[in-house]
Amino acid sequence: MGQEGQLGLGEDRIHISTPCLLSYSQLTKVTQIQAGDSYSAAVTAGGELFLWGQIPCVSRVSDHPGLRRLWTPQPVPLADRKVCDVATGTWHIMVLAKTVQRGRMPPTQPNPGQYALTNGDPLNGHCYLSGYISLLLRAEPYPTSRYGSQCMQPNNIMGIENICELAARLLFSAVEWARNIPFFPDLQITDQVSLLRLTWSELFVLNAAQCSMPLHVAPLLAAAGLHASPMSADRVVAFMDHIRIFQEQVEKLKTLHVDSAEYSCLKAIVLFTSDACGLSDAAHIESLQEKSQCALEEYVRSQYPNQPSRFGKLLLRLPSLRTVSSSVIEQLFFVRLQQTDLQDIFTERTSGAPFPGP
Repeated sequence: MGQEGQLGLGEDRIHISTPCLLSYSQLTKVTQIQAGDSYSAAVTAGGELFLWGQIPCVSRVSDHPGLRRLWTPQPVPLADRKVCDVATGTWHIMVLAKTVQRGRMPPTQPNPGQYALTNGDPLNGHCYLSGYISLLLRAEPYPTSRYGSQCMQPNNIMGIENICELAARLLFSAVEWARNIPFFPDLQITDQVSLLRLTWSELFVLNAAQCSMPLHVAPLLAAAGLHASPMSADRVVAFMDHIRIFQEQVEKLKTLHVDSAEYSCLKAIVLFTSDACGLSDAAHIESLQEKSQCALEEYVRSQYPNQPSRFGKLLLRLPSLRTVSSSVIEQLFFVRLQQTDLQDIFTERTSGAPFPGP
């Protein structure tokens, strides 16, 4: 144990001879720890259960069947149950839990820099959430569904200033969300920056679709940009074609009626990509992508049983996100920033810069 409510990890003498702090942003106020032969468990003051070590698959959401070394604590979804006591064995765990009546579940206090999801009913009445998905949702710094309405003018048309403000919020929101989701903060800083630099435009498109960004504003922005920086006729045609692609990607996502949990999983799948250059542990990041994909699959199967093709349709939307040119997004919404300034945002915010709230 570290300070009160913190968790320390002492590994065997082959690796580490002294305890070290086991850092995980979601694991706070630890009240009980049980160490098994191959894995360990911790219970928080809020009755949440976390497992780590070499453990068997506890659910399809957590891992593929078989053994997996998990050095970062993982939450175990227990629906509406609060853990009172836990005991670990060689390959099993016994949990004493009590049912908490809906509406009276003790709230989990967000960590500094995190905000509770407050946009009404984000799942359109769906009550099932795995522990992993709930943490992805909790990491949202601000409800994306309210971004657009705050930037609207009385005539329901967004001016250029408001559009740029909305775009900045969506970009900063994506970076701040990544900083607070499970596993991402535990990656090397260089890996975090590489992942954000590669995927920021895809995350931006997903956020734009989630907040229902008005699509008719794109030609207005393009015209404003062309007046400031004249283009040849061929470049104008090519640029407008890129705008059309952006509009199509946003519209296709909107027609699927993607809910908040699905958007969070899609963003995690996009973010945890092993395609980024220079990753220190590409295999680990790929496993996080697989975990996010499994979480989405189980959620969709549970909540949309009458839509057997829904999971496939959602996944098929992801490759096409890369058809939206990041340079076009920059020229559309961040024309006042130089490219180096935009790239510096990712380095600054992964190092702990605060999120500029709306």
